[in-house]
Order: sequence, then C-alpha cells, then structure tokens
Amino acid sequence: MKKPPGPPPPTPPAERNYFADVHEVVRLVPPGRVTSYGAIAHYLGARHGSRAVGYALMAANLDAITLKKEAPVPAHRVVNRLGQLTGRHHFPTPSAMRERLEAEGVRVADDAVVEFKQLFWDPSAELG
Repeated sequence: MKKPPGPPPPTPPAERNYFADVHEVVRLVPPGRVTSYGAIAHYLGARHGSRAVGYALMAANLDAITLKKEAPVPAHRVVNRLGQLTGRHHFPTPSAMRERLEAEGVRVADDAVVEFKQLFWDPSAELG
C-alpha cells in the first residue's frame, strides 16, 4: 500500500537584510529625538553590532549623496552611546549632521547632543 504524500516542507522565511532593517528602525525615530548605534543593534538582536549599524547608515548616506537627493534615512538622528556626533564625517559636509539635528530642535554643543538622556529614543522600549 502506497503512503499518501505528507504536507509540503515549510517555506523558509524570507532572508532578512540587516541594512534594510536598520533603515526601517531609523525611519521610526521621531524628529527631535535621537538614538544610538548600539540601541538599534540591540533591538535587532545583534547586541554587539553597533559598527554594522554605522555601516548601514553610511551606505544610506552615500546613496543619498550619489543620487543627489535628500537622505531617505534620517541617519542624523543616530549618535554614539554618549550622544556624540561620531558619524558627522559621513555627511556631505562636517556640519550637515549638526545642522539637520538643530533644524529639528535638537541642541548640539561640541559635537554632542545636549540633554542626550532626555532626547534618547530607545527602540526596544518604544517598539517592544
């Protein structure tokens, strides 16, 4: 007696693109707030992936420069764990990151966000 065929094997989940995931999270950071590379990495399950978050943001920023249009990802809202604008050198000018933050009402002094703790947006807390 022939055995009836069983259910088909499960379809593997679609491959995730870490850079796209980073961009998606950064797009959720509200204007006037900031987050950190490490907070995004932690939210995405890569606790020690801060550097990869930086690479993802640099790629988004370079695409914007190459395409001569506004950055599709608000990378200026991502700073280091101390609130310092460490990614500023990857913008069209060294002051562009500061200028974008200030345009949203974020005060910056000595290349660091003033009142960083009050303005910090934690994706793990905000998004669950």
